[in-house]
Amino acid sequence: MDLTEHITEIQRAIRAGQFSNEAAVSRGIVMRLLQALNWPIFDTNIVWPEYRLESIIVDYALCHPPSKPAVIIEVKNISNLEGADSKLFEYAFRAGVPMAILTDGQEWHFYLPAGKGSILERRFYKLDILKRDVDEIVNRFGRYLTYEKMRNGEALKSARAEHDSASIAREKETNIPIAWKKIIEEQDSILIDLISEKVADLCGYKPEPDLVSAFLLEQLTTPPQPPSEIPPIRPQRLLPPQRTGQIGYTLQGKTTHLRSAVDILVDVLDKLSKRDASFITRLASRKHGRSRRYVARTREELYPGRPDLAEYSKQLSNGWWVGTNYSKSNISQIIQLACEVAGLRFGYDLIANFGD
Repeated sequence: MDLTEHITEIQRAIRAGQFSNEAAVSRGIVMRLLQALNWPIFDTNIVWPEYRLESIIVDYALCHPPSKPAVIIEVKNISNLEGADSKLFEYAFRAGVPMAILTDGQEWHFYLPAGKGSILERRFYKLDILKRDVDEIVNRFGRYLTYEKMRNGEALKSARAEHDSASIAREKETNIPIAWKKIIEEQDSILIDLISEKVADLCGYKPEPDLVSAFLLEQLTTPPQPPSEIPPIRPQRLLPPQRTGQIGYTLQGKTTHLRSAVDILVDVLDKLSKRDASFITRLASRKHGRSRRYVARTREELYPGRPDLAEYSKQLSNGWWVGTNYSKSNISQIIQLACEVAGLRFGYDLIANFGD
């Protein structure tokens, strides 16, 4: 089996939510890829597990020559990377380790600890293996992490060239408007929350997520309007857009009519949980929002740092909780993710009508 086949199988397993903890990520993804990249994974002087780096222990040190770390790898559970890099790089820099990698199996962050600038500025590449083309993934792993290229120095040479290249700066600049467009299209819950809170600060009324969602979509096609000279009027309570059409969903030919998009979300997750007891834990293991959990064992875990939002939740029949403070667009994304985990084709095996 070549690297392309390994990556394709790993992608399939991540989408199915099969990696529920760090040990699963470490053995099922990291070790598998290292072996495919020709590292002698059973030689612990070269692939050194649980390597002590001053007062911390990192998951792997890839050594060349033997027993001398050239790369350190820290493995986290999927969706659990935030804040994991600061201590790692403090010690990696002091120990003189040339390259450091932080991964949750899906995202791979490649760093040069001795580089200039902040931790983020020392990251020379970020790879999401669910969002990149397989050929690009193979190319990047082949460039930075094959055993042969680490031994002959080409891997570090490529990493430093990547970090220093002026073309990278131009590529970053080019992709800023593209990134902004995608943020609006994907309607991340953080952005919707920020706008909702600011509206509440200005007029005292917090708009519903769907209203903010509709406004954001308008920005993709409508240029900003100049300020009006008409005197401001007393703010009125913001109302959600009117829903049209029959709300509900069809799962493998069976149609269920419901009252709202939230009801669809809850009912779909509940039904899929009843069909497969492992579904909800596999869904929980996937990446969720940047600061939210779509499902959790307790309602408090749904909105970390936002206890005021805990009321926006509903309990499934298996005892798990699902967050409900989402726009229709967000709900559609969550259901698509649920379909991936359940092995269903969204839009074919499961068709949802949110009443748009």
